[in-house]
Amino acid sequence: MLKGLEGNKLRVLEALNQGGFVSGQALGEQLGISRTAIAKHIASLQEMGIDIFTVSGKGYCLNHSLPLLNPLQITQELETKQHTHSSIEVVPVIDSTNTELMRRIQQGQYPVQGHALLAEMQQAGRGRRGKVWQSPFGANLYLSYYWRLDDGIQAAMGVSIAIGLAVHDALNKLYGVSVQLKWPNDVYLDKKKLAGILVEVDGQVEGPCHLVIGVGINLVMPESVAAAIDQPWQDLSSKVGSINKNQLAATLIDCITARLNQYRSQGIKSMVAQWNQLNVYAGQPVSLSTGQQTWQGICEGIDEQGAVMLRQNGEVKAYYGGELSLRPINSFER
Repeated sequence: MLKGLEGNKLRVLEALNQGGFVSGQALGEQLGISRTAIAKHIASLQEMGIDIFTVSGKGYCLNHSLPLLNPLQITQELETKQHTHSSIEVVPVIDSTNTELMRRIQQGQYPVQGHALLAEMQQAGRGRRGKVWQSPFGANLYLSYYWRLDDGIQAAMGVSIAIGLAVHDALNKLYGVSVQLKWPNDVYLDKKKLAGILVEVDGQVEGPCHLVIGVGINLVMPESVAAAIDQPWQDLSSKVGSINKNQLAATLIDCITARLNQYRSQGIKSMVAQWNQLNVYAGQPVSLSTGQQTWQGICEGIDEQGAVMLRQNGEVKAYYGGELSLRPINSFER
């Protein structure tokens, strides 16, 4: 676990998060440190991806107020939920919430069932296929959730389907937003990527299986970071306005728990129809690639095993694999 936001740096951020401009002199007097020290803290916060304006004669101002995590508020929210008995852990800065939970598992330090680790910033956030997940401080929601299955690795193959629906459930419940889902683990809003899911597994083929389920949701993406994103994206605040991140975190944890309970008792069979209704590429030409081999067809959604189905030359074929990448294409001979 990495440290990165303590003491005066945190107090500077809290002062800026009150809104409006604050002069370096006023900040220095408030914290009992020099204006030079204030400037160093501001520069450090900017390096963490936080958008801070500096205007001569006025001082410093956040481009957007940052919705910050509070473990007590998340716990209080969870106490009002139906499905959740989770333990909560919040850290300011970490390499990756998924990586940290997997480290603990591999060291035999198993979290309690349903444990959720959240961070304000990831310094090495990851997506599928080794891709970087942009994780600036305070801007988005970064959450990893521990779940144990006792039926082997094969039993975990459809978990990302359940988690995509859990993200849909949470956003629809809080904001009335209906997202679209992209196989196997992306969440879209207005045909742009809003969230990603990364499910990692440690266990035996036929024995106990430890899952780390990572979810990242764009909330208030800073302009300074947006330029590094290589695909169309959306953030939630652009659609719904201000966000209570603690309420969102608690609702998401509760919805994840509910969907995993459903998954454990019924598999994904009871979820397939709803997922297919939310399929962002339903009926559209797509390509499916391993990087070395590519298939094209019309996307017909998923089957009861969680495989993506493509219609090719009048025949529907199912494909499944953790390293497959699905993309839209302009046209395909039906």
